[in-house]
Amino acid sequence: MSDRHEHSHSHDHTPAHQHGHGHRHDREHRHGPRRRVGHLLAPHSHETADKVDSALESSARGMRALWVSLAVLGATALAQAAVVAVSGSVALLGDTVHNAADALTAVPLGIAFVLGRRAATRRFTYGYGRAEDLAGLVIVLTIAASAAFAGWTAVDRLLDPRPVAHVPVVAVAALVGFAGNEWVARYRMRVGRSIGSAALVADGLHARTDGFTSLAVLLGAGGSALGWQLADPVVGLLITAAIALVLRDAAREVFRRVLDAVDPALVDRAERALTEVPGVRGVGELRLRWIGHRLRAEVAVVVDGDATVREAHRIAVDAEHALLHAVPRLTAALVHADPEPAPGESDPHLPLAHHVAA
Repeated sequence: MSDRHEHSHSHDHTPAHQHGHGHRHDREHRHGPRRRVGHLLAPHSHETADKVDSALESSARGMRALWVSLAVLGATALAQAAVVAVSGSVALLGDTVHNAADALTAVPLGIAFVLGRRAATRRFTYGYGRAEDLAGLVIVLTIAASAAFAGWTAVDRLLDPRPVAHVPVVAVAALVGFAGNEWVARYRMRVGRSIGSAALVADGLHARTDGFTSLAVLLGAGGSALGWQLADPVVGLLITAAIALVLRDAAREVFRRVLDAVDPALVDRAERALTEVPGVRGVGELRLRWIGHRLRAEVAVVVDGDATVREAHRIAVDAEHALLHAVPRLTAALVHADPEPAPGESDPHLPLAHHVAA
């Protein structure tokens, strides 16, 4: 290296490294020396063979969520289809189509989770985790199509009102549709947030939109029972507006992920953890990005300008270790150690200045 005090250090870690210890450093200090000795004696390997791959475990949880969702929504759609056959309700038919489409969104997400398990290659050096972002885009487009279909159906009903037959049966089917979609929505979003999958969260929001559509069928059927045939299309238009709002939230979350956005609170948390590492005298540029439902970090820390390469390496390792404990779902960190500038010393990065884009 051109400067003996500069050091870059990176290890790949799965989240198991973070969660496997069952503690944080501040808790370690509260429990005193005995806990710290136990921490030193406990298995604490950084080698891949000694770690539980919780990244794969996260993907497995995501796949399980998709299969359960597919089963619940499939059963819901089949039950509603049977009612459509005996009632002839066009509104319920639209809701059934929505539920079937929502169940089928499990396909792109399932493909993304399977791809995310593949190892990195010389072409895809970061692996295939970003396939989840592509799946999220497909889901956003599906929500948009659902909103368009709901709006078109409502306008068609408004222009050509039709009576609803077997209103009580249609109402029960609408409640079944809402209950199934709301349960799936909560389940998908809970698992998605737990494993850090924006696409699965967006898919949960999509399920919630179809639950709103089911409520529209219920309210429309109630209005029809009271003799107001325009109730169904009017409520349908209101639900279309609600779907559009959910679409906005889902699109914002997915597009932020595509553009490598992270919660600023995570950046603050990482900076605080780094400043507490012995030997770190300052924190320079810090970057976090999502690769699927896992985080990676790149950071420059300032160390003593008179530190040896070995000392700088130790500080970099400690900094990476602190990040893995402090930042949820962080699996890898690239830590670069910069020497603290001495009076009159030129910037050691000056030869790189002309490579920086204006």
